[in-house]
Amino acid sequence: MIQSMTGYGKSVLQLPTKKVTIEIKSLNSKNLDLNVRIPSYYKEKELSVRKKLANALVRGKVDFSIFVEMTGNESSAKINHSVVKEYMEQLRNLVDPVKTSEVELLKMAIRMPDALKAEREEFDENEWSSITQNIDLAIQEIIQYRVEEAASLEIDFKERITNIRTYLEEVKALNRDRVENVKTRLKKAIDDLKVDADENRFEQELIYYLEKLDINEEKVRLANHLDYFLLTLSSEVSNGKKLGFIVQEMGREINTTGSKANYAPMQKAVIQMKNELEQIKEQILNVL
Repeated sequence: MIQSMTGYGKSVLQLPTKKVTIEIKSLNSKNLDLNVRIPSYYKEKELSVRKKLANALVRGKVDFSIFVEMTGNESSAKINHSVVKEYMEQLRNLVDPVKTSEVELLKMAIRMPDALKAEREEFDENEWSSITQNIDLAIQEIIQYRVEEAASLEIDFKERITNIRTYLEEVKALNRDRVENVKTRLKKAIDDLKVDADENRFEQELIYYLEKLDINEEKVRLANHLDYFLLTLSSEVSNGKKLGFIVQEMGREINTTGSKANYAPMQKAVIQMKNELEQIKEQILNVL
């Protein structure tokens, strides 16, 4: 079962004093490109988070974020009493005490540098354990998203493989007419020269020429590649790189068939195969 590299997963955890939102977004990429954003007090767990994401998502441009919203009454910012008192004392010496009340002095002092001090939140192992469980939920959600996204890709791939196989059968059917066409054109070319040609020599040259244009091997190999593509597509493990390699091999056989065709109706069928293959190439870039 293939997976798309495009996906989205989210989970929300409500703790006693905070709400923790975990988001994972992914897009297609040749390799794993991880961007992790988490609060500073969880930084010691960043490496384990990266390892977990790498093992689960394998490949893609992945953005992982943990957002924390404080919902409790406690605040991490505390008033620096000694600093505020010192500011107020200095302000008393600068302003008219009759016109300025203590409340006004406090308002001015609280705005001054270092009037508030932020207390760093300590790491809580139990809290992180709950967050880890929600990270797993977000990962499960993005994987499910990837599977569902890939379902439509799989249907499209199978349709286009069927189309290429249909055009391949058309190429096989046209092969006899192509050989006769080549014989006729060569014979006409010799007749136009108005020279006597040795029939045995002509047959030898014709056989040599037709061997150069023979596409039996290309037809067999292309058919095998089509079967192998479908077999890989239906495997339990999603392997976009392997599918990409098979598509490249299919392209080589189709191109070689086109270069050897030397017959307009067959070349039209080859062009149709190339068109179907290009559509597969574009979509295969998004397969994990």
